[in-house]
Amino acid sequence: MKNTFVTLSSAGPNHDPSKRTREQPFWDEHVAFIDRLVAEDFILMGGPLVDAAEMPHGALLIVKAENENEVREKLKSDPWFERGILKLESVKRWQIFIDVRK
Repeated sequence: MKNTFVTLSSAGPNHDPSKRTREQPFWDEHVAFIDRLVAEDFILMGGPLVDAAEMPHGALLIVKAENENEVREKLKSDPWFERGILKLESVKRWQIFIDVRK
């Protein structure tokens, strides 16, 4: 049975704080990787966490997986994790009680 997980990532050591999300190094490779996980129905929702100036400071993903190990295994090949643009901070199982989406 698939469970829902929330992942939180922070800016990694190679994240450029002067650049927006789409201007970060290896953007195209990251997008191709994420698009593949969306097509596999692994990623349900996601996006950057931004400050008041709309500058990225990490990311949040909501994913479907059997367990935390599956989440970590799938995400470790993200070019942004491999190259230090993002750093995976946490993976938490999320039990959804409220969902108003139709």
